[in-house]
Amino acid sequence: MDLTAVREVVDGRDVLPWQPGDAWLAGGTVLFAEPRPGLRRLRDLGTWRWEPLTATEDGLEVAATCTIAELLTYAEAPYGPWPTGRALISGCCRAFSSSFKVWNTATVGGNLCTALPVGSVISLAVALRGVCRMSGLDGRRREVPAEQFVTGSGTTVLLPGELLRSVWLPATALAERSTVRRVSTHPWGRSVALVTGTHEPGAGRLTVAVTAATTRPVTVSFSRAPAATELRRALEEALTPDLLLQDAHGRADWRRHLALHLAEEVRGELAGRG
Repeated sequence: MDLTAVREVVDGRDVLPWQPGDAWLAGGTVLFAEPRPGLRRLRDLGTWRWEPLTATEDGLEVAATCTIAELLTYAEAPYGPWPTGRALISGCCRAFSSSFKVWNTATVGGNLCTALPVGSVISLAVALRGVCRMSGLDGRRREVPAEQFVTGSGTTVLLPGELLRSVWLPATALAERSTVRRVSTHPWGRSVALVTGTHEPGAGRLTVAVTAATTRPVTVSFSRAPAATELRRALEEALTPDLLLQDAHGRADWRRHLALHLAEEVRGELAGRG
């Protein structure tokens, strides 16, 4: 898609006042996917040349400009730390309903900031208790838990001119047992429900997160592995009608049913039954 209204592409490092019609450009797979007559200037983040992935003993920092392909390659490397966390990352990356061409261009930050319910990077960031690190044009920085970053379908906590710099995934979450379940109407289609779960055997905490079926992530957490009825009751209370997504790909009540079904599968596996 040619963005015929765009008049200028500038270096993302330039400290220029933010104005209506500006947009940050990373991979561009979303920006160039459909007409955007309101865009006038693109601010290219590629000039920052951030390191895609930085792993330390404390965790993994994923740059906003890291591509889905780079993240998937890291997750599926035969050797490395946090095998369970990397398996969850891989599962979420492979829920990305696009061709390998898009995988090699689309970015982690773009998937998060677009804030579509099907954004599978949102799912992995929430499941692994990620922290979104943001920067303003004035240099001010702030951090927000990934669970709070997306506020609705297409909306985030980002302020005008603010950009997502990276996502921090702590080692403690990456080391936990984890799993992911997903349903789509086609093997390569978009997710209609995606449920992740993490379990810390030592502390006993078990957390289940629902995405794709909802307009924003919904998480329930327990100090110990819950019974099936306990999990279902908690999710039924959390999955309120205003949060359930309904579109051409599925009705809200069907998505709710799938979320509950997948959540029980997740609970069963992490509680040691499966």
